[in-house]
Amino acid sequence: MKILLAPSESKIFGGIEKFKLESLIFSDLTPIRDTLLNKYQSVLNSRDFKVISKMFGLKKEQDIKSYVNDIKLEPAMKAVKRYTGVAFDYLNYSELNLSAQKYIDENVLIFSNLFGVVRADDKIPLYRLKQGENITDLNVAQIYKKALKKPLDNYLENEDILDIRAGFYDKFYKPNKNYTTMKFLKNGRVVSHWAKAYRGLALKYAALNQIDTIEKFIALKIEGLKLLEIRKIKNKQELIYEID
Repeated sequence: MKILLAPSESKIFGGIEKFKLESLIFSDLTPIRDTLLNKYQSVLNSRDFKVISKMFGLKKEQDIKSYVNDIKLEPAMKAVKRYTGVAFDYLNYSELNLSAQKYIDENVLIFSNLFGVVRADDKIPLYRLKQGENITDLNVAQIYKKALKKPLDNYLENEDILDIRAGFYDKFYKPNKNYTTMKFLKNGRVVSHWAKAYRGLALKYAALNQIDTIEKFIALKIEGLKLLEIRKIKNKQELIYEID
């Protein structure tokens, strides 16, 4: 089973690994990634804070400067450690046992506004790119929608798919085979912010229990969640949970 996960805009600074663009999953995408990285770096080099502010999704000059000064495309660290949003906080990767970490490393694909998609253990540098923003005249989502379809279709061909990304990342890739998503309700209403937390928690439980099929995931007891219903819409299976 492979798990599709959204990134976070917030990231940890630093790292100790050397960054090698060609080492990322789907190395055939290296020329595309290289083009985007060069454009990205050219924006940073311009020091045009109005343009950079929009690209980063940040308004405070000091916050912008801290990123501009530290983004050097190295050093790198595992992608799953680089991202620090709510889902990643609840996953708490660094505190998992080694077998659970290995499960995450090998089975989680994290979608990236700069790199398209990376495996959880791919080493990536610090960067900042607001969801949905272009890099100068390059429409990132459109570029990756075209580039990712074939490699991801092939990679996921014989896998169960658990898609716990935010809906925006359908613009990058949408499975063309059966896949499963999660929806979270509180008092009968769909929640958004807490959905990120429970996606991270669900991923943590899947890793701790070495879940390798959707059937096993459906049977999994996740703290604070109760499975209410399973809906099927074309090739999408939606698991609907009530938050206790």
